[in-house]
Amino acid sequence: MAENYDEVYLASQENPRAFWGEAAKLAHWYKAPSTILDDANPPFLQWFPDGETNACYNALDRHVADGRGEQDALIYDSPVTGTKLRFSYHELLKRVSIFAGALRSEGIAKGDRVIIYMPMVPEAAIAMLACARIGAVHSVVFGGFAANELAVRIDDIEAKMVIAASCGIEPGRLVPYKPLLDEAIELANNKPQTCIVLQREQSRGEMQPGRDKCWHELETVANPVDCVPMLSTDPLYVLYTSGTTGEPKGVVRDVGGSIVSLNWSMQKVYGVAPGDVFWAASDVGWVVGHSYIVYGPLFNGATTILFEGKPVGTPDPGTYWRIIAEYGVKVFFTAPTAFRAIKKEDPKGEYLSKYDLSKFESLFLAGERCDPDTLSWAMEQLQVPVIDHWWQTELGWPACANCRGIELLPVVPGSPTKPVPGFDIRVLDDQGEEVVAGEIGALAIKLPLPPGSFTTLWGNDERFVSSYFKTFPGYYETGDAGFIDENGYVFVMARTDDVINVAGHRLSTGAMEEVLAAHPDVAECAVVGVADAMKGQVPLGFVVLNDGVERADADICAEVVQLVREKIGPVAAFRLCGVVKRLPKTRSGKILRATMRKIADAEAWKMPATIDDPITLDEIGEALGALGYPAKLGG
Repeated sequence: MAENYDEVYLASQENPRAFWGEAAKLAHWYKAPSTILDDANPPFLQWFPDGETNACYNALDRHVADGRGEQDALIYDSPVTGTKLRFSYHELLKRVSIFAGALRSEGIAKGDRVIIYMPMVPEAAIAMLACARIGAVHSVVFGGFAANELAVRIDDIEAKMVIAASCGIEPGRLVPYKPLLDEAIELANNKPQTCIVLQREQSRGEMQPGRDKCWHELETVANPVDCVPMLSTDPLYVLYTSGTTGEPKGVVRDVGGSIVSLNWSMQKVYGVAPGDVFWAASDVGWVVGHSYIVYGPLFNGATTILFEGKPVGTPDPGTYWRIIAEYGVKVFFTAPTAFRAIKKEDPKGEYLSKYDLSKFESLFLAGERCDPDTLSWAMEQLQVPVIDHWWQTELGWPACANCRGIELLPVVPGSPTKPVPGFDIRVLDDQGEEVVAGEIGALAIKLPLPPGSFTTLWGNDERFVSSYFKTFPGYYETGDAGFIDENGYVFVMARTDDVINVAGHRLSTGAMEEVLAAHPDVAECAVVGVADAMKGQVPLGFVVLNDGVERADADICAEVVQLVREKIGPVAAFRLCGVVKRLPKTRSGKILRATMRKIADAEAWKMPATIDDPITLDEIGEALGALGYPAKLGG
């Protein structure tokens, strides 16, 4: 029987202890919690503090014990290597148990920290689950990160071991990881005792005697081990935020809160039942990979897909549709950026018609704001619910969504719908007061945050408080700006520093991007606020055109400038627009707006560790020069 969203949401707000106490019954506990929430020392909240459980047991052992051992747990599809593999729950449990034994044989015990530096291969998930099995704290670092960035993380977490692959494989190129790992350890003050290396045949790494061990050799001689009972409040993992500025922050996620929230969200947010096939096209280096490639689907008894490839170019813009058809995917989750890339190369959806998507029921988009044009294109092409939802690394799971497993609400383009039960979202002004419906302000979440949210920053409780809870006491500061309309729909418009002030008018760059994206020749775009002598700030736009567009760049720019004038008004002062081949992005697909703004304002900036292709920043500089920038500003 379908539930009512308003009733479920109200229950989560009126009595969160009862609400999450009930959800906790779906988890396996060695010792069931008698206390649901200890909030005596906010913002340091403890969910299920006296409960004992284990994340690996909830992901694997319990399903084998319940008779689900022969079901597919994980499907590996790698178009870049031409490899396809399936692991049943029983097979995955065997591999994880043995590798956990290998870790223990190398001296890894409960509480030790292990860095995982791997591409999208099954062994990355096996390593994560093996750490969880014996109580080691894993920290996955995106494969191919620069040596210095890896060294920073090794030092911050004081890693006892690094588990790495010899290389990663990108379309058209190999990325050797082992030299980067060696350089990182050379740079690090903290020297890991052991490195376990998965040698890939495409590029083998040179091993350092005494320190480096071969994954396959260790696995061959290791004995399987059982799960170690963990306190609910013990750390499951540390994940460093992929922010484009500042030093990385080690987000800490606890064991019990992760199990309860992710299992609940798989069912209630995504509408996924045990046995369903769920696919999140992300990377294990990001929070999506932790929550919805590895842990969430396996906690839920679903089948998860681990994909080593890209939305286009491996080999074509039909790759996603092939996988959905081939494996019977019910629910798919990816970033709007991926759909913009597909739309750019296949605007009419011709590849889509080649595949049978009859088992496909819904698409979820997140990672950055989904512009209405991309949403509309996806809905038109797929003819299934397309659900924009919003969350952050720190939160661990969706805070705003159209909850497929509760009640599907009407879609409002530009909005990730309403707060997910458990999240009390408010819009505040600079003084911390709530604003009226429809007025833009800072999006903040009233404490207590629900289970599965971060509990602190690794080794830095002070920064945890100052970065997230100091500006608005009693609230978590999301760093995003937006508004809530009179119907309770949340609109996430931009990062707080992307709400620009043009001659005293607070304007959203996200709203301007919506206008640019609606132009028929524009594939994707970005708008940043840059300094202006007269107005304080003015918007500066960059557009990437659809393939096959042969019209003059100047004509298209003139048209989008006029569109902004018509849709938002002259107050926006939007007159600077340039055409670029690509936008600079992180590897997770987020556009590097803050870095673009610093380049335009001639401020000091640091090459982001997460950048997908540094050449794109040169192209931004060239586009600025072509605009005569910054001479035009303030004139």
